[in-house]
Amino acid sequence: LQTVRALLNSNSTVTVLRSGLHAIFNEKSLDVTKDLFQEKLRNPKKRQKNIQLKCLKNFISSLTSSTDIRDLLSCLSSDLQTFIIKPSKSKEAFKEQASDFMLKWNLLLSNVGKILTINRTDSFG
Repeated sequence: LQTVRALLNSNSTVTVLRSGLHAIFNEKSLDVTKDLFQEKLRNPKKRQKNIQLKCLKNFISSLTSSTDIRDLLSCLSSDLQTFIIKPSKSKEAFKEQASDFMLKWNLLLSNVGKILTINRTDSFG
């Protein structure tokens, strides 16, 4: 946490990181990942939404210099409450949605990290 706090207090580091993250979306670098999230279920009304991408975009928009790490975690917690916890109608539905979210969230963050590593090394400060 100390390392993250130090990075968040550096205006130039946060600016470069945000720039790199925005570029990933603008360059359509995540299109392959987005396709994985657009699974069509048997019922088209239940077509899966890009919850993970919404959470990442909200996280990025909350990311500013001197942002407290607790504020970023609160943003993510709020999104989880909105997209996963509240819509769950049963314990089983919650477990399924939470498991699916975590799997795809990890995949998304892995792909973002890989793209930043390969194409945007300056985003790592």
